[in-house]
Amino acid sequence: MRSAGTDGSLYRFAKDGENQVEFPLHNYPITQLLNRMKFSEELEEKFSRLPALYPVKRSALIPMLLYAQDEVGHLTDEVVREIAQRLGLTELEVRNVISYYSMLTTKPRGRYHVQVCTNISCLLRGGEELLEHCKEKLGIGHKQRTSDGLFSLEEVECIGACSWAPAVQVNYDFHENLTMQKMDHVLDGYRRKA
Repeated sequence: MRSAGTDGSLYRFAKDGENQVEFPLHNYPITQLLNRMKFSEELEEKFSRLPALYPVKRSALIPMLLYAQDEVGHLTDEVVREIAQRLGLTELEVRNVISYYSMLTTKPRGRYHVQVCTNISCLLRGGEELLEHCKEKLGIGHKQRTSDGLFSLEEVECIGACSWAPAVQVNYDFHENLTMQKMDHVLDGYRRKA
């Protein structure tokens, strides 16, 4: 049986012989079950399989974060808490990983996240000009999102496409050997998809 205590907290009552004992519900494992975040069936299935694929459960953290981010849009406090619980980690451990990798974000991005490389190979072949062009075309700056939520823009150091510079990654798709005109075609294509 559950009831509210005088401080507003929920308590679970149990009989201990003849006495009734109060257990604060926030210290009781059932709260983890009551407060579990629900993902899509497909993602729940992936999450149930992922930890078993690695010798250490913690190794499933980055794939789980990426899948959750793809489904939710960004890594909310609720997502961080849920993944930490599922992997037996603290929220701080999960947040440390998120802060290290630029591909993970706690802020909403656009449906199409445009990452323009400005590292040396792309820089020498017009990466900075391409970034400026995207800023003008989309009307946003670095790490900003369009008002309709369709695009976000980010300058990145390297996307591993040096041989095909300048290159841009939109979500998981690579676009290389770009010119301003080709970039316009790429952005217009994503706009039509929406």
